[in-house]
Amino acid sequence: MPISKREVKPVSVVMGALLTVGMRWTDRLIGIVSTLILARLLLPEDFGIVAMASIIVGLIGTLLDLGVVSALVQNKHAAREEFDTAWTLRLMQAVLVALFIWPLAPLAAEYFRDSRVQDVIRVMALTVVIGGFENIGIVAFWKNMEFGRDFQFFFFRRIAGFVVTIALAFWMHSYWAMVIGAVVGRTVGVGLSYVFHDYRPRFSMKRLKQIWSFSQWILVRNFGGYALGEIDKFLVGRRTDTATMGSYALADEIAAMPGAELLAPLGRVLFPAFVSVADDSERLRAMFCKAFGVQTLFALPAAVGLAMVAGDAVPLLLGERWLSVIQLVQTLALIGGLSALTHSGGYVLLALGKVSLQALIFWLLLGAFVFLATIIFPDAGAQGLARIRLATSALGLILYAALVSYYVDALRLSDFVKHAWRPVLSTGIMALALSLLPRLEFVALFLQLFLSIFFGVAIYGCAVLILWRISGSQEGAEIYLLEQLRIKERFLRWMRMSQ
Repeated sequence: MPISKREVKPVSVVMGALLTVGMRWTDRLIGIVSTLILARLLLPEDFGIVAMASIIVGLIGTLLDLGVVSALVQNKHAAREEFDTAWTLRLMQAVLVALFIWPLAPLAAEYFRDSRVQDVIRVMALTVVIGGFENIGIVAFWKNMEFGRDFQFFFFRRIAGFVVTIALAFWMHSYWAMVIGAVVGRTVGVGLSYVFHDYRPRFSMKRLKQIWSFSQWILVRNFGGYALGEIDKFLVGRRTDTATMGSYALADEIAAMPGAELLAPLGRVLFPAFVSVADDSERLRAMFCKAFGVQTLFALPAAVGLAMVAGDAVPLLLGERWLSVIQLVQTLALIGGLSALTHSGGYVLLALGKVSLQALIFWLLLGAFVFLATIIFPDAGAQGLARIRLATSALGLILYAALVSYYVDALRLSDFVKHAWRPVLSTGIMALALSLLPRLEFVALFLQLFLSIFFGVAIYGCAVLILWRISGSQEGAEIYLLEQLRIKERFLRWMRMSQ
C-alpha cells in the first residue's frame, strides 16, 4: 500500500504554516498551563529529579536514534516497504534504548547524587518501549502536509497526559505525577495513532540499506545536537543540587518558548517544502529568504522581549520561590533569539541531504562548549554555563550562514543582512525603550507586566514599519505578511498618503 504524496503548492505552505502554528500554540498553551500549575504544586527539586532522568533517557535514545522519520520525509518516493522498514527499525531502537537504560539507572543516580533518579529513569524506559509501537503511518501527515489531521492527533495525545499529570499532582504533590502522566500520554498516543491513520505497519527489513544510507548521518547529527542542547544541564546537575537543576530546567523551558512556538511548527512545514524545491536553486533561495525573514521578524523580538520582562513574569506566573529563575531566563532567552536566525538554514541543509555538515556543526559547537566549560571555566555554575551556551550559539549562527550560502548557489551572505537588519535594529530599539520604561510602584505586578508587553510590542511594530518604509518598502517579510493579511495595497496606499 503506497503512501500518497501531493505536490507542495505555495498556498498549501501558507495554510500549513497557519495550521501548524495553531497546533503548536495549542499544544504549548496546554504545556504552559501545566507548567504553571505544577510550579505551584511541586518543588524545584521535583522538577530537578525529572530533568536529571530525562537527560539520561534522552541521551541514550538519541544515541540509538536512526532518524527514520526524517528519512521518510526526505525520500520523495517512500512507499510501504520504506514505511514498514522504518517502523521496524524504530521499534528495535526503542527496545534497545530500554535495555541500555535499565542497567545505567544506578550509575546515573550516583552521578547526580540522588537515589530517586534511578526509579524514574527505569519507568521512563518503559515509556520509550511503548512509544516504539506508534503507527508509522502518521508520518504521512507531515510528509504530505496534512496538518489538520496532524493537529488533531497531537492535541488529543497531549490533552490526555495533561489531565492525568495535573490530577496526580493535586493528589500526590510529587514528581511522580509528571512521570506517570508521561507514561499515560505516550500510551494514549500509540492508540490514537492507529485511530487517526488506517496504515497498519508490518515487520520488514527490505529497505534497511536505503534508510541506513541516509540515517547514519542523522544518527551522528542527532546525537551531537542532543548533547549540545543538554550538556549544560548535565553539568549543572553534577555541579549543583536538585533544586538548582530544577530551576535551570524550568528556566530553559520558559526561555525556549517564544522561539520554539514559532520555529518548531514552521519547521514541520519548511522541511517538506524545501525538499520539494531542492533541485531549483532560485526557488529554494526565495523560499529560504522568506522563511528566514518571517522567523526573524517574530522570534527575535519575542526572545529579547521575554528577557526584558522576566523580572515581572517569573514571580507573577511561578511564585516567589522561583525567583532564582529570573537571571537564567534572561540569559537563556537570548539563545532563542539566535536560534531564530539559524533555524531555516538547518532545514535547508537537511533538504539538500547535507546531514553530515549539520552533524559537523553540532559536534564542533559541542567541542567548543566542553572546552570552555571544563578547561577555561571548570568551576562555572548554572549562570556561567548558560553564558557559555549563549557564546556557542553565536558561533553556530556564523557557521550556518556560511554553509547555507555556500551550498545554495543563488544565495548570498548579503541576503541574510537584507532580511534581518530591520528586525534586529527594531529589536534593539524595543529593548532600549523597555529598559527606560519607569516602574510604577503603585501598580500591581500583573498590570506592570501587561504595560511592558504592550509598550514593547507597540515600539517594535512601529520601528519595523518605519525602517521598512525608509528602506523603500522593499520585498521582504513585511510584504509577505501584508499579502497574507490581504491588506498590502491598502497599507501601501495609506503610507503614500501619510507622506
